[in-house]
Amino acid sequence: MSFKKLIEPLKDNLQQNGITQPNPLQTAILSKIKGGKSMFVMAPKNAGKTTSIVISVINKLKEAFEDAPRALIFVKDKEEALKLEEIFNTYKRGTDLRVYCAYEEHNMELQREELYLGTDIVIATPKRLNRIFYLNGINLNKLQMCIVEDAEFLFRNNNFAEVTRTPESIGKCQYLVFSEKFDARFERWQDSFMYLSETVQFSK
Repeated sequence: MSFKKLIEPLKDNLQQNGITQPNPLQTAILSKIKGGKSMFVMAPKNAGKTTSIVISVINKLKEAFEDAPRALIFVKDKEEALKLEEIFNTYKRGTDLRVYCAYEEHNMELQREELYLGTDIVIATPKRLNRIFYLNGINLNKLQMCIVEDAEFLFRNNNFAEVTRTPESIGKCQYLVFSEKFDARFERWQDSFMYLSETVQFSK
């Protein structure tokens, strides 16, 4: 997919940051993501996985809508959440999309109050997202995209089980898992909520 098909603010922001055309990974996956395909994307570091996430989410959501989030992105910790939020803030300029980070180091009640005010994109650690959800602090009924960034972290500290709980609570949704390599444990997801997914193995 060429950048010509992106919404204007996103295309302008990419150009202002020196990105004028999709790299090989983005050429391979962006049109499939735009079409709603659930995918496992396996690619090495610096292949453009994070930028692919940001481009896909902004281009799909386009503008703020109601209060419930439409995209949920799981990350390993606070540092990664804030880093990803900064990238979103760079490329969503000119839109009114709202991004919110939920992680353990932040006050739970304050997070619930802030989420109640409305957001479009939630970047969250698995444990904190589930705690907020089970306290009725977040509505996932409008979710369109559920994404895992750098999925290697899932296999530490029970994160895999935490993320697996989320699809049990939502309806139809597009799932995207980005990782450096395919782990056999992902087959459990292929047998359940990602049974129609495609696996893309990309090497530089």
